[in-house]
Amino acid sequence: MRSALLALALGLAALGPASAQAFSPNAEPNAEPDAAARFATCLRELRALAEGRGVPPALAEAQLSGLGPDPAVLAAANRQAEFVRPIWEYIEATVTDARVETGRAKLAEWAPTLDTIERTYGVDRHILVAIWGVESTYGAVLEDPGIVRPVVRSLATLACGDAKRGAYWRDELVAALGILAKGDVSPERMTGSWAGAMSHTQFMPMTFRDHAVDFDGDGRRDIWGSIPDALASTASCLRTSGWRPGEGWGFEVSLPDGFDYRLADETTERPLSEWLERGLKPADGRPVGDPEARAALALPAGAGGPAFLLRPNFRVILRYNTALSYALTVAHLSDRLRGQGGFARDWPRDKRPLSQDEIRDLQTKLSARGHEAGGVDGKMGPKTRAAIRAFQEAAGLTPDGFADADLLTRLAANP
Repeated sequence: MRSALLALALGLAALGPASAQAFSPNAEPNAEPDAAARFATCLRELRALAEGRGVPPALAEAQLSGLGPDPAVLAAANRQAEFVRPIWEYIEATVTDARVETGRAKLAEWAPTLDTIERTYGVDRHILVAIWGVESTYGAVLEDPGIVRPVVRSLATLACGDAKRGAYWRDELVAALGILAKGDVSPERMTGSWAGAMSHTQFMPMTFRDHAVDFDGDGRRDIWGSIPDALASTASCLRTSGWRPGEGWGFEVSLPDGFDYRLADETTERPLSEWLERGLKPADGRPVGDPEARAALALPAGAGGPAFLLRPNFRVILRYNTALSYALTVAHLSDRLRGQGGFARDWPRDKRPLSQDEIRDLQTKLSARGHEAGGVDGKMGPKTRAAIRAFQEAAGLTPDGFADADLLTRLAANP
């Protein structure tokens, strides 16, 4: 399914700040006359599309007629971070003592509701509250006019201005108008990120359409104003995506000397009993549970950082948002909320991450050597890490799939 948090998947910057004027639905378009005319034509086409899919004409006209584009939205969509943030910086900036303390207070405050949600959907409350904390700081950003902006305007801007993903944005816009048509939220309250991700846990409109629930029984699926609706909708999404009740996301492990790092491909699942036989041990010394349960091994920062056995539920978090750094942050925050400590092994803080241009260069060089990296997109995904491992093994290096500036230099020096 599509990520509920496309905005984060597009760069982990869904809620970037901008001026209140830039986000005002009545702001004058910052465009040349031809561009303004093209935008007006696009809006007419969007109105016809929405009406053809069942949106009431009066609603489509009221929401789209005379709407001006938001230049800050396209700027955010086109922005490419010069350097990829190290995973440890992202985790540590998000899983703060304050966020853990507030999260534990939310667990206590909403305990009866979370009891019912767990019975209904089987999704761990600590994961739900962790997602809430990561996505909106437990709703704190939703009232900040310098962060949130009108969803319809953002999606219309993207539908008309982002040629690569125009069809996707049009579908999301129609879904947003459908939400208004059903009366789940007022137009003034339908605010979200620059990419249209909405409410406490940042649902895209199509995810709302498919998974939002009226959990408080007031007749509306109000994920903006109702905490029960927001958390239960998130649980509904995760359960539909394959969440396994009663199972955790995984855990940190220590690796034995001489470990075969080729096994840490983050995708191949093996029984926990097999991992134990290979010398892996839970970092906190706790029992692993069912020895026949399956898990994959991941080294997000290579042999110099923590190692994790990932259970199938971790893949469900990745379906919510496809970034490994995001999923591990949610997982770690959930552990902290339940009273566990930090990571047993520190991160390789002396390593400089590659910029997106450097990752593209890396992918190009790996592919030229016959190590297929899954395309040249500047994203460090499983296929690129597999190609890195193949090169490392051929070069007599530790095949841990981690690339830093030194590895790129080695590739460039030996074409």
